[in-house]
Amino acid sequence: MGRVTERRRVIRIRDGAVSTRPDTLVAEEPLEIRLNGKPLAITMRTPGDDFALAAGFLVSEGVLGRADELANIVYCAGATQDGSNTYNVVDVTLAPGVPVPDITLERNVYTTSSCGLCGKASLDAVRTTARWPLADGPGDAGGPAVRIEPGTLSALPDRLRAAQRVFDRTGGLHAAALFTPDGELLDLREDVGRHNAVDKLVGRALQQGLLPLSGSVLMVSGRASFELAQKAVMAGIPVLAAVSAPSSLAVDLAAETGLTLVGFLRGTSMNVYAGEQRLALRTAVGGA
Repeated sequence: MGRVTERRRVIRIRDGAVSTRPDTLVAEEPLEIRLNGKPLAITMRTPGDDFALAAGFLVSEGVLGRADELANIVYCAGATQDGSNTYNVVDVTLAPGVPVPDITLERNVYTTSSCGLCGKASLDAVRTTARWPLADGPGDAGGPAVRIEPGTLSALPDRLRAAQRVFDRTGGLHAAALFTPDGELLDLREDVGRHNAVDKLVGRALQQGLLPLSGSVLMVSGRASFELAQKAVMAGIPVLAAVSAPSSLAVDLAAETGLTLVGFLRGTSMNVYAGEQRLALRTAVGGA
């Protein structure tokens, strides 16, 4: 199986002094995801938690929502001359009776910016396929209603960073973590792609029978794209927080679905773009 990190020779220049040394880099390899034996998607990822990544991807696609809908996930032989397994191809088998989406070269996938869908079509696609509504009523997605203190949110970036073991050695990984509304770390995954890190979290939750993640907060490194907001909604996660900016379509999706979206979460500062009802704000919010 592929390694999470690899070593490469680097020329190091410090204050004019030149030296050579080995450097630790995050590994990046393609993963082909097959569904019932047919090619579905390829993503560039950091090896590890590949089965969870595939399962989480299928949650985002609206194919899976419960552990009993997943029959099996296995590695397939890769394309090597000696026939050895590259561990870069996984095949997901759905349980009997679970609908198989139409898999064609022009399949209707909306998880990447190259999907051919944009704007209103993308919002409609997520809203109509999400299994668990995020309306803030008796409980988000059928679970307990989430209420979180801004001070608790402020502590999450440091807790996320402190739990990134591979980042400490490479400096080249994104992370996604699930927290309770009280700030307790539930799970954390690292990957060269932040969307893969989220898929690994969601896939592990699916395998453990924990979906929907209605009582959790998703914290991500970097920005909050439409894709990450979509993955949160599809997993029933009511709160998404990011250390950087959201995209306009991510904000639109949050407003459409009831997702609480927080960006620029740095120190005690943050911007709340949607779903402010879940934050325990002590002053009135007004203005346009």
